[in-house]
Amino acid sequence: MDLGDFEPGSDDRPSDRDDDREATGHSGGSADSGSVGASASDDPSTTPTDDSDGVGVEFERYNADPAGRDRGLGAIAVSQGLRVAEDGDDTSLRAYVTADNRETVRLGKYLLVPYPDDELLFSKITALEYAQEFRTDDATEIHARRAMRRDGFEERDYKFVASLEPLAVLFEDGGGDMGTDTAAAASDGAPELNRRMVDRVPKPGAVVAEATDPDQIKTGLDIPGEGIFIGHLSVGGETVRTAASPPTIDYRLRDGDDGGEPLVFRHTLVAGGTGSGKTHATKNLLRQLLAEDRTYGMDDGRDARLAVVQFDPQNEYAQMHDDNPAMDDATARRYEREGVAHGGHNDTVALVPKEDGVPYGGDGHHAEQLEFTIPFSMARDRPWLVAGSSLNENQYPALVHLLNRFFREYGDGGTYDEFRTFLENPALKEELDESGRVHEATFDAVKRRVHGVPDGVFDQSARPITDLAHQLVRPGGLTVIPTYHLSTSRAKEVFVLAVSSLLIDDKLSNAPDSDRIKQTPVLLGMDEAHNFLADADTVQARKVISKFTEAAKQGRKERLGLCLVTQDPQDIADPVFKQVNTRLVLNLGDEDAIKSVNIPPELEDKVPYMETGQFVVYSPDNSEPVELTGLSTCLTRHGE
Repeated sequence: MDLGDFEPGSDDRPSDRDDDREATGHSGGSADSGSVGASASDDPSTTPTDDSDGVGVEFERYNADPAGRDRGLGAIAVSQGLRVAEDGDDTSLRAYVTADNRETVRLGKYLLVPYPDDELLFSKITALEYAQEFRTDDATEIHARRAMRRDGFEERDYKFVASLEPLAVLFEDGGGDMGTDTAAAASDGAPELNRRMVDRVPKPGAVVAEATDPDQIKTGLDIPGEGIFIGHLSVGGETVRTAASPPTIDYRLRDGDDGGEPLVFRHTLVAGGTGSGKTHATKNLLRQLLAEDRTYGMDDGRDARLAVVQFDPQNEYAQMHDDNPAMDDATARRYEREGVAHGGHNDTVALVPKEDGVPYGGDGHHAEQLEFTIPFSMARDRPWLVAGSSLNENQYPALVHLLNRFFREYGDGGTYDEFRTFLENPALKEELDESGRVHEATFDAVKRRVHGVPDGVFDQSARPITDLAHQLVRPGGLTVIPTYHLSTSRAKEVFVLAVSSLLIDDKLSNAPDSDRIKQTPVLLGMDEAHNFLADADTVQARKVISKFTEAAKQGRKERLGLCLVTQDPQDIADPVFKQVNTRLVLNLGDEDAIKSVNIPPELEDKVPYMETGQFVVYSPDNSEPVELTGLSTCLTRHGE
């Protein structure tokens, strides 16, 4: 065959139809006769042509376009089976997509399939494939050369099939007994849109359409109608848009508006690599939690605003006191229409750790600054503050014994310098060794660890943190504890663990030192959490992890939430990590880090390709797993 038959743009097809020849009584026709006949006749319904004998023959034209107007993207196909099953791997749900709709179809897009009784199957696309319309071998020289000479191909020559994952059945219920978030909106007695698990198969040939109604999409994904704004629903990095106003679909975290448990007290993880936008996203989350109208019920019947205590390793969170100068009026109005709290939070205080000889610049924000120190008396109940990082099972009890004896002799006013002097007493060392309470080698090991604590951490010329409960925890207030200026990682660790343990101990205690802490809902935010909650085989590490694990378990009851921000989620101790309900995962490049966040496989595959500000949310008690796009403009000041 001459390859010239396949010139680019040519529509000629070598198909000889015997039935056409028999109908006309001729064996062929001229390729040019159509144009001649067209000029000879004004009748558009016929096309004259010439046979080999020169006799003109007219063929009647028929309109082959189907009557009516297309709706949807395609139809349910049964050629390879149609089945829904309890085991998702046994489900077979495929839709043929018509040629004109193929360019708009993407993996992850949400679709609706109607049932005859007006219920809807809500599903998403999990796979897309082309298949041959007619069985032929296209792995040939001719097909390849033909494709190389053309700019495109004919869509109608191929089948385009989408595999669907059924997520829920949507139905209208006038009884209002399903307890969904749409119930509150149905005050006029109109039917409510509800969802249930998939329990029926759609009919063959059912029309498949893109889900464009916000209520249907939010109900299908079980996204609450009210709650803490997190971001906008997206698919493949593109924000889902509808014909509604606003066109985007807001994603919110349940916050007790429907009578359920606020998920903020079930704990949150924000994980992302450097430059992924995790601090930006965390600021936006905290700004929503600090909204003036957001309160939480306490055991005594009161409604109280949340107090946020945020550890800040990069001097960024105190900027939340200030408005974002990059936010224009149009953006601010859009946020207001969507019910998103924005603007600087006036009740922001920077509670600055005081280390001897180490200044805190305090540049980059206008929040009030208040210095504090850690009194050495805190080590009486928290020996691990001076334990260093490698005391063994024999050395830790020895440290506890020495601290108890020290405070019996010096009282609660005993200082860190006095304790070091106390350990220099050779008579004390000899006495404890002879009595069998502390071996002399163990005594020396404890003394070395105590001397390893930075000199300027305890008992500095500032107010002790134990006297600052009302400044540390303020209903509706944001307390930022910057640590970037501290001289060593050990100093940072002491300050962070001292303040966080103070909060946790008072929250969990039946006899707290501070009623303010006990009676106020608190969110404890910990950036670079992997530096403080890493799993390690030391006594003090196990005690710290045990304390935070207990805090996480009691969070719902005591109104204490944890917000852990990290670029190394794999390093956070497993007992703490297991208590986290909501996971916001931004771009992570490390495979171990991605595996550690324990999100569904289809979301794991997206994580390495996330652009800045894009993330996936896995919160089983809130919604189906989804992909979101965060706000491009930070709600408060961010950056320089």
